[in-house]
Amino acid sequence: MPGTNLTRDEAAARAELVEVESYEVDLDVTSDGPTFTSTTTVRFRCREPGAETWLDLVTPSVSEVVLNGTPLDVGAVVDGARVRLEGLAEDNEARVVAQAAYMRTGEGLHRFVDPVDDETYLYTQFEVSDARRVFACFDQPDLKATFRFAVAAPEGWQVVSNSPSPDPEDVGDGVARWSFEPTPRVSTYITALVAGPYHVVRDSYEGRGGTVPMAVYCRRSLAEFLDAEEVLAVTKAGFGFFEEQFDLPYPFAKYDQLFVPEYNAGAMENAGCVTFTEDYVFRSRVTDAAYERRAETILHELAHMWFGDLVTMRWWDDLWLNESFATWASVLCQAEATRWTEAWTTFAVSEKLWALRQDQLPTTHPVSADIRDLEDVEVNFDGITYAKGASVLKQLVAWVGREEFLAGVRTYFREHEWSNTTLADLFRHLEATSGRDLAEWEQEWLLTAGVNTLRPVSEIDEDGTYTSVAVLQEAPEDHPELRSHRLAIGLYDLTYQGLARRRRVELDVTGERTEVPELVGEARPDLLLVNDEDLTFAKVRLDDRSLRTVVQHTGRFVDSLPRALCWTAATDMLRDAEMATRDYVELVLGGVDRESDISVVQTLLATTRTAIDVYADPADRLSLASRYASGVHRLAHGAEPGSDEQLASTRAWVAVAASPEHLDEVTGLLDGSVELPGLAVDTDLRWLLLQRLVVVGRAGTDEIEAELARDDTAAGHRHAAYARAARPTAQAKAEAWALAVESDTLPNAQLAATASGFGQPEHRALLRPYVDRYLEAAPRLWAERTIEMAQTLVVRLFPRVLADEETVARVREWLEGVEVPPALRRLVREGLADLERAVRAQARDRAAIGGPDVPVDPATPAGVGPAGDADATRDAATPGG
Repeated sequence: MPGTNLTRDEAAARAELVEVESYEVDLDVTSDGPTFTSTTTVRFRCREPGAETWLDLVTPSVSEVVLNGTPLDVGAVVDGARVRLEGLAEDNEARVVAQAAYMRTGEGLHRFVDPVDDETYLYTQFEVSDARRVFACFDQPDLKATFRFAVAAPEGWQVVSNSPSPDPEDVGDGVARWSFEPTPRVSTYITALVAGPYHVVRDSYEGRGGTVPMAVYCRRSLAEFLDAEEVLAVTKAGFGFFEEQFDLPYPFAKYDQLFVPEYNAGAMENAGCVTFTEDYVFRSRVTDAAYERRAETILHELAHMWFGDLVTMRWWDDLWLNESFATWASVLCQAEATRWTEAWTTFAVSEKLWALRQDQLPTTHPVSADIRDLEDVEVNFDGITYAKGASVLKQLVAWVGREEFLAGVRTYFREHEWSNTTLADLFRHLEATSGRDLAEWEQEWLLTAGVNTLRPVSEIDEDGTYTSVAVLQEAPEDHPELRSHRLAIGLYDLTYQGLARRRRVELDVTGERTEVPELVGEARPDLLLVNDEDLTFAKVRLDDRSLRTVVQHTGRFVDSLPRALCWTAATDMLRDAEMATRDYVELVLGGVDRESDISVVQTLLATTRTAIDVYADPADRLSLASRYASGVHRLAHGAEPGSDEQLASTRAWVAVAASPEHLDEVTGLLDGSVELPGLAVDTDLRWLLLQRLVVVGRAGTDEIEAELARDDTAAGHRHAAYARAARPTAQAKAEAWALAVESDTLPNAQLAATASGFGQPEHRALLRPYVDRYLEAAPRLWAERTIEMAQTLVVRLFPRVLADEETVARVREWLEGVEVPPALRRLVREGLADLERAVRAQARDRAAIGGPDVPVDPATPAGVGPAGDADATRDAATPGG
């Protein structure tokens, strides 16, 4: 936003000039008004006495600035984003007193009042650069310091920060003061404060460095749903695994995990004080996929305590390394130290598909991105930074060897603890332990964009044995890099046990064609799978025989990972217009009931539904949707009562129910006149049932308000906001648009829900007039809202469900004729790419049913998942840090 940006060059210059020693931050959060008092004392050294610098501070008002004992003219040195400090000495002390704002956007210090009991809850969120909304600071990752926090808050509250919580001091009038011990040297963005009447469950972990106090927190009104034992069990498994793998004790004095309201992401790795979305406190029944995702998030944040908090990136160029390492490490830990032993299967169908979609957008970027400023950072919490980066790290581990990789990581931690690094520092250690020169690997995998396609080609003799096998590698025209891949090839046969692997060959694939002489003389299998075990990052195609095997026998794989890789290949073919939507729907309906991994099941059902919404031929979309609805309805009724499969397929069916018979059943499930044996129609499922009835016009405002009266909670208000925006009337759309776009009164959670409910595929005619209104509003939203809220609106309100040539032309015209900030332009360009790919997929689907002969070029670079996949926020599934 204007005035609050920070460039990489500015940050580098400031880091050359100053060395920060310590902060003392005194906060008074006893006020019920819109602001709180923030007093900061920062001590720092200046390498060029007489020079000037600035502190970052974004607050409504500043009452005092004192530099080295001299009061400064506040009006002259404060501009709303920075506090200018001139005439620096070698050793300096600056004191700043400000009135900082409580936020309702999930940035800075967020303030929430629980509708259940009117209790107030606070928490901070500082990544990327929002510590400056709470205290004056040098808000960049490479200016580490120690932090001593002191907090005045209502007595009886829990007050949590990075250091262990001290006993509060009673200061009278119902107020207490918590004075924390200084932290180790950490970056501003991982400091934290959480305060309020939180419910807490305490425990400890006996680790390599001694006893680590642990605690899990949530709001009091959610305490009955908090499964703290499960959370702590996963965390302890992570502690044991990471301390062994990293050969380094946990580096902080305690470990608190806090589930907080109205959170914008999945979690954030504040040092010793990790915050999570409270959607991970399951108040209704969920499938094991939700527990698996929560466990991955818990382990992701725990891995950051070493990689990210102990050793921290110098600048946000290495954000990818921070997030990718945590993702890779968390999935590895899940697979080897928890009950989710098939975690790499989930990774293959969730993270990898996210990465493939992102890497085929026109806005794709190298894994090691060029981060020029803070706005670049904000839009790079994407599928490349997280998912492609983690896939590339997995490839690197295969390339150098796992033990060699971990040995390099261990020496990296020991040499650089409490300091800042770049990628080169890590690679120096990996080269030393592995003996490999990583310069060429870095150029191929980290400094170039785009994804390669790997295709098997073979010849057989009359006996059905291979006379030659090779892997062809292709690259898109815009990103022609051919990479070196360490991968495995698996040969799978249909046996009485199922589709089982007969032979595995591991090799390096380089250049356009790589021969596989080890397979010459082998009998041709039913399935030849390139990239078996998912060692590299690439698009994989199947030969004709293998594709027939997948279509006919997907559910018969003995192991889950190769099955997931085949699902991923099919989904990518759908996106590339190499498979018609109707064929994909039949493939899913024919095999999903035999899929054993519930995370895969849910991903496939969600992808299929949104594929119908945007990829199907519009003229045949209703019949295909009806076919799909009938199929998932049968799955729901045929599943074992009370099973995860029953819940997942029921939710998928409810989301698309449209026939009178199906809608009658939805109504009956909601009012209790219809029962499905084993299915608990609990709070969250009730909202899903009602929201579907609202979308199709069978329920409206009265029913929404009645359900909200039953569930007058934070989640209930969010569900109601979605439902109101999803009503199928012009007035409802106008009201939702006014709330989200024309006013700035909704808190972040309800804003996101309103924007998501607005764009229903069933309401295309109502949404058409909002294309121009969206394009007109986007620059203003970007200029006036905080970066987090601007992104929420720009992404969620983009007209993806209006995937046709008319919308494509209008958005393209706007992009060609308007001057907007690069980050905003990127998000809209990605939306346009979604539309363009959808139009090509529709043409492919139309050709498959004998419609007009429309040319389709599946090789044309583009990139989009179904409408639901394109949501850059990814909600609670994405770690915040």
